[in-house]
Amino acid sequence: MKYVLIVAGGKGLRMGTELPKQFLPIGGKPVLMRTLEAFYTYNSEIQLILVLPHNQQDYWKQLCREYHFSLPHVVADGGETRFHSVKNGLALVNTPGLVGVHDGVRPFVSQEVISRCYDLAAEKKAVIPVIDVVETVRHLDGEGSVTVNRDDYKLVQTPQVFDVELLKQAYNQSYTPHFTDDASVVEALGVPVALTVGNRENIKITTPFDLKIATVLLDSCSI
Repeated sequence: MKYVLIVAGGKGLRMGTELPKQFLPIGGKPVLMRTLEAFYTYNSEIQLILVLPHNQQDYWKQLCREYHFSLPHVVADGGETRFHSVKNGLALVNTPGLVGVHDGVRPFVSQEVISRCYDLAAEKKAVIPVIDVVETVRHLDGEGSVTVNRDDYKLVQTPQVFDVELLKQAYNQSYTPHFTDDASVVEALGVPVALTVGNRENIKITTPFDLKIATVLLDSCSI
C-alpha cells in the first residue's frame, strides 16, 4: 500500500496575505489542489491524507465544492508543529507499505521524482529528494564568515518517502526542535537516509516572488 501525507499548515504570513498560502490560486486553481493532483496522477490508488489545521478545514471543504474537486482523500488535524502534524497524519496510516510526506505548497514535483522516491524507498526504507546548491555558500564563523565547498551540501525537497513501520517508530520519539524534517526524525533512530535527485521546479511556494515563479512554471509543466 502507498500513502502520502500532504502537510499544509501555512498561515500566509510570509506571503503577506490573509489567505493561507496553500489556498492561493495559480492558474485559476488553489495550490493545494494541484499538489494533491500530482500524487493522484502518479498513482490513482495512492491513499491521499491531507493534514490541515482544524480551523481551515471548513474553508477547504468550501473550496472543494466551488472547484468541483473530487479526488478521494481524508483529512487529519494539523498539530502545533510540523512534527505533530505528521504524527497526526500517520495515525490514519493503518497498513504496511510506503508513506511519503510532502509539503502542500510544492505542486511542481515531477512524476519522475515521485516515482523514483517510492521505488527507492521500497529498497532503502528511507529516501529524500535533493538538488545541488548552485550559489556560493558562506559559513558564519564568530563575527566573520568563510566560504565553504558548496559540493558538500544539498538542498532538501519533498516527498520524503519511508517504510510505514519505520516512520511510525520514528514519530514515537519525543519532539525536539532539531526535527526540521522527516529525515531528521528517522536519523535520530540511527537509520541512514538515502538521497535521490529531485527536480529544481519543485519549489516551495512561500513568498510573493515564489508565486510569480509558480505562474511561469505552470505554463511549462503538465499539471
